[in-house]
Amino acid sequence: MTTTEITTGTNEFESTIGGVTVRGRAHSLSAWFVLALRLMMGYAFLYSGWDKIAAAEPFSATGYLLNAVPAESPLVGLFHWMGTTPWFADFLAVAVPWGELLVGLALLAGAFTRLAAFFGAFMMLMFYFGNWDVAHGLINGDFAYMLVFLSVAAFGAGRILGLDALVERYEIDGQALVEKYPRLRYILG
Repeated sequence: MTTTEITTGTNEFESTIGGVTVRGRAHSLSAWFVLALRLMMGYAFLYSGWDKIAAAEPFSATGYLLNAVPAESPLVGLFHWMGTTPWFADFLAVAVPWGELLVGLALLAGAFTRLAAFFGAFMMLMFYFGNWDVAHGLINGDFAYMLVFLSVAAFGAGRILGLDALVERYEIDGQALVEKYPRLRYILG
């Protein structure tokens, strides 16, 4: 009879912020769940971006910025400014759909994952304030998706069946790319 064992490796993590240290140990199956989160958010953003780019009418955020943001939102003034400032509204007409598409592609490929996840989290933070509704508390879907993006970045999801694992190991003059340029660790992973 053959058995398959799940092996545990170095699935331990630790972080200290402000003098408080947290430690944890992930199950070996955690890698699959982190991969699933990366692919889910990648698909969602790719689809959303492509839907805006391929639409019959050009994308514009102006109507949303001026009419859909609740008056109770702490950033309603900022959203109003964005919608009434022509150059910024034009910028958003390109940045939102193409940003979503590029974040989605990067996450699906596992390339520049931390950078993509950062921009995805930033977009979700803006959607959180733009869709402000605290009737059921401060946590809503936009906030939860922001945390998913941050988790994808924190766990280095691009190293799991992603191109980041290959890019990090790429050698220049016999030295791994991330060893030669350590700051790349902030955008890869």
